Amino acid sequence: MQSIRTDLAVEAHELSKKAAKNASEIDGVISDVEKKGNITVTRVEITNENGSRALGKAQGTYVTVDAPDLKYSLDTYERTCQTVAEEIRKMAKVGSDTLTLVVGLGNREITPDALGTCVVSKLLVTHHIKRGGENDIFGDNISGVCAIAPGVLGTTGIETADIIKAVSEKVKPQLIIAVDALAAADIERISNTIQISDTGIQPGSGVGNNREGLCEETTGVKVIAIGVPTVIDAATISKVKIPEEMSPLMVTTRDIDLVIERAAKTVANGINLALHRNMTLRDVESYVG
Repeated sequence: MQSIRTDLAVEAHELSKKAAKNASEIDGVISDVEKKGNITVTRVEITNENGSRALGKAQGTYVTVDAPDLKYSLDTYERTCQTVAEEIRKMAKVGSDTLTLVVGLGNREITPDALGTCVVSKLLVTHHIKRGGENDIFGDNISGVCAIAPGVLGTTGIETADIIKAVSEKVKPQLIIAVDALAAADIERISNTIQISDTGIQPGSGVGNNREGLCEETTGVKVIAIGVPTVIDAATISKVKIPEEMSPLMVTTRDIDLVIERAAKTVANGINLALHRNMTLRDVESYVG
């Protein structure tokens, strides 16, 4: 498992069981699969240190939403938005008095890494409206939402976690939702899978560029991480040895622009529906276009 790069707990679970040549559950790991039409929801819960070591993931809950035709089906898109919203609500209680900070991680100049920044551009942000008392349009249909796309260390010269902690100390959110592009081990999961977890996020981990983590321990508030795999390590799918000077070499699909656009819209509207609970998808889309 360690030689195959993946950010997805469901893949780490599958690889760990395969490596152990054991079809039974691993001590400290509980998994459950639910089918919702053509959408599959897999929950992997890591309950102790043994499970954490076996999967190489922090203890907590990881929900994987697989929607094979997300890019092309309007019906699948709408149902996936609702599913993402439901899973966010299960992980965090959100009321009209809750303030949520959504963080869009990644580099907007590199398309496979632009998921987080694209999600931020599609959110219904309302903190300024609620704080200013100009709530006549929405009433109690909205909670407070603010958002930031902090960029990457190579562009800003500042650790992403430091920027987020500084903003968090100023606006004092009760919840942080961090969105980032991920790496997968199975090429069929590229663009078709959304992972939601309550363990926080490690910026840059998908391409082996680990930065300081964003979690409740480092920020002081609950952090939900949402990600979509947009790249795969070339060594995972290549039949030839990748030269060391080219490692890690990450590859993506040729329709990555479409992938990012649809994935960002799906994640953003899943967040919108979760935080603004009395709104429909049509309501949200009428406000954010």
